[in-house]
Amino acid sequence: MVTDFFMAMIPPTMTHQEKQVRVVNGKPVFYEPQELKAVREKLRAHLGRHVPEEKFTGPVRLTTWWCFPVTGNHCNGEYKISRPDTDNMVKMLKDVMTELHFWKDDAQVASEVIEKYWAELPGIYVRVESL
Repeated sequence: MVTDFFMAMIPPTMTHQEKQVRVVNGKPVFYEPQELKAVREKLRAHLGRHVPEEKFTGPVRLTTWWCFPVTGNHCNGEYKISRPDTDNMVKMLKDVMTELHFWKDDAQVASEVIEKYWAELPGIYVRVESL
């Protein structure tokens, strides 16, 4: 089973790592600030159009290409080597894909290919394939 699609958007630069903490009754409580909730909703809106009819079962490979708008002296297709880090970017994407039932659990992602580029057409390319 394979599904792949491109979500035309400016990829979010705020990542799962930017959760906040406050102390309630002497205990730390983690929460998402409004900006992070907005990123989650943006991803949910775009991913929601591509949920497969059947969940992936068993191990999967997740390939994502994060295409950021070309700026400065960069050119289309050039690898982006500045923040955000690839591992932080994909965490929230996988969480939202789990919420939308692409699979039962993101632990099924046994292989990941994450690349980030400068691109004239910004967005996120996603490919999920059974292994």
